[in-house]
Amino acid sequence: MFGFLKKAFGKTNEAIREVVPEKRSKISREEFEEVLLEADVDYELIERLLEGLPETITRPQAFNSLISVFQYQARWIRPEEYHPFVEMIIGVNGAGKTTTIAKLAYRYKQVGHSVILGAGDTFRAAAIEQLSRWAEKLDVPIVATRQGHDPSAVVFDTIKSALAKGIDRVIIDTAGRLHTQANLSEELKKMVRVADKALPGAPHRKLLILDGTQGSSTVNQARAFDEMIGIDGIILTKLDGTAKGGAILTIADELKMPLYYIGTGETPEDLIPFKANDYVNLILDEIFSGS
Repeated sequence: MFGFLKKAFGKTNEAIREVVPEKRSKISREEFEEVLLEADVDYELIERLLEGLPETITRPQAFNSLISVFQYQARWIRPEEYHPFVEMIIGVNGAGKTTTIAKLAYRYKQVGHSVILGAGDTFRAAAIEQLSRWAEKLDVPIVATRQGHDPSAVVFDTIKSALAKGIDRVIIDTAGRLHTQANLSEELKKMVRVADKALPGAPHRKLLILDGTQGSSTVNQARAFDEMIGIDGIILTKLDGTAKGGAILTIADELKMPLYYIGTGETPEDLIPFKANDYVNLILDEIFSGS
């Protein structure tokens, strides 16, 4: 698992090595600051992380500073507490929603759960086709309609189908809407309401997909979606293609939401549960000698 994580942060680690070409037992505050800047950590957060640190920093001191960002109370939703477990996948176009849905479906199937997909992005025909191809490839059922049809009907039919067939996991796609588009935001709110009508309490988890290549700039996007319908957690994608891996610190600090997974590539296997300790140690492994 740690090897997959290292692959995901390859470009971030390259940026760190430009600041600290050789590992050592201690680094200066100035170098630590530059490392965090290169990794796209918000500057105000960097100033707070440096508070109380000495002019020369050891690995334990750096670890304690970075891990403090993740020490907030967050509501982690456990799928095993619901049957079926219904989650709605949200995010703007290009963030990697459809691929992430496929990765989640694959992950659930690997541990023996049955899965059904709902093609709720009826705004684009290509989205319906892409998700249908993934469903066929992964051998999971899908509820889909034509472009322009009511996405809330897809939500209702997918949940009712899961209930009728005893399916464990329901994953519903949504249009890659920009949060500035009022008509689309109302549509999303309606999808949430209809899910609750089909199964009281659904959707049990609303996951926001954020594009890792956009770095810290995704924070405002996340806030807007959270205000709109309430976000229960985040999946960060495309981290293997960017040097902005430090943005995770900014996202965690600003949003204080659960970060469930990170996406590391295009295949169904490329989805890793996020663990804060592993993430911080991965950064520090590029700076400090020893463990």
